[in-house]
Amino acid sequence: MVDRSARVNLRRQSLDVLEGGTIVRSFPVSTSGRGPGERANSLCTPRGRHVIRAKIGAGQLVNTVFVSRRPTGEIYGAELARQQPGRDWILTRILWLSGSEPGRNRLGNVDSMRRYIYIHGTPDTEPMGVPRSHGCVRMRNADVVELFDMVDAGMPVELIP
Repeated sequence: MVDRSARVNLRRQSLDVLEGGTIVRSFPVSTSGRGPGERANSLCTPRGRHVIRAKIGAGQLVNTVFVSRRPTGEIYGAELARQQPGRDWILTRILWLSGSEPGRNRLGNVDSMRRYIYIHGTPDTEPMGVPRSHGCVRMRNADVVELFDMVDAGMPVELIP
């Protein structure tokens, strides 16, 4: 079994996959436009130690649209974007995060899982390396497919400022 983990750096807007503490792959991401924060309804990206609670979307087409973690049957494209401008698209794959630190990002008013904090795909027209999400960690669709195939449920993910 490989000693694998991930680290999301909010300042650098990057996600690193580590094996035995060594970075083996880096991806650009987009975290919250409101910055870091753990409170429910803050639309901020939580900090601290997490685990991947669930992997959702295996085998789905790239640009599959998800609502409430379920594929809608839609495939994101220009027409759908025109019909629903401003929608926060969750596409392709979802890695649902659960906090590991009670009182910081787990339980009560700071629970990352109850806040539905994901690592997920977003339209490829959205910029990476710029904080613009509503709290989640957004990735390019090809990158989230690659990441999804590299990780397992239960893997540690740390979000650092």
